[in-house]
Amino acid sequence: MADKALTRLYVAHRRGIRAYLNSKVGDTAIADDLTQEAFLRLAEGGGTAVLNGRAWLYRTAHNLAIDHHRREARHRTDTVDTAQLTAVPDDTPAIDDMAAARSTLDRVRSVLGELPERTQQVFVATRIDGMTYSQAAEQLGISESSVQKHLARAVHHVMQRMKTR
Repeated sequence: MADKALTRLYVAHRRGIRAYLNSKVGDTAIADDLTQEAFLRLAEGGGTAVLNGRAWLYRTAHNLAIDHHRREARHRTDTVDTAQLTAVPDDTPAIDDMAAARSTLDRVRSVLGELPERTQQVFVATRIDGMTYSQAAEQLGISESSVQKHLARAVHHVMQRMKTR
């Protein structure tokens, strides 16, 4: 864009663009920076695509304000009053609940220990490690139907033994 045309646009619209941006962002320093950015983009564009400089400037200013708000939203950290933090419930289990869960886990381990090693491996692979039947079969070198049979045996055994204890 010719220097004279850019200067005319700057003189004619700088205050209006700045006021517009200030109303959008609510901070004069940021509005000043964004105003400069809008005119810099106009100057860098060389004027080839800008037929209506005023409209282009306001559209660019609007887009810069939106970009500014998006950046601020990503980086914003809201403060919380200490009283609000104390109202957050503690989700840590009670000690007696933890002891009961540990006792149940120990019982399940003991019951699993009664099973043949291959059945234990299948149970651990599918129920603890979260493998699919085909993944467990591949890892253990057995068929998927064998995995299913071992797992059924393990689950049945654990359920029966946990009832009697």
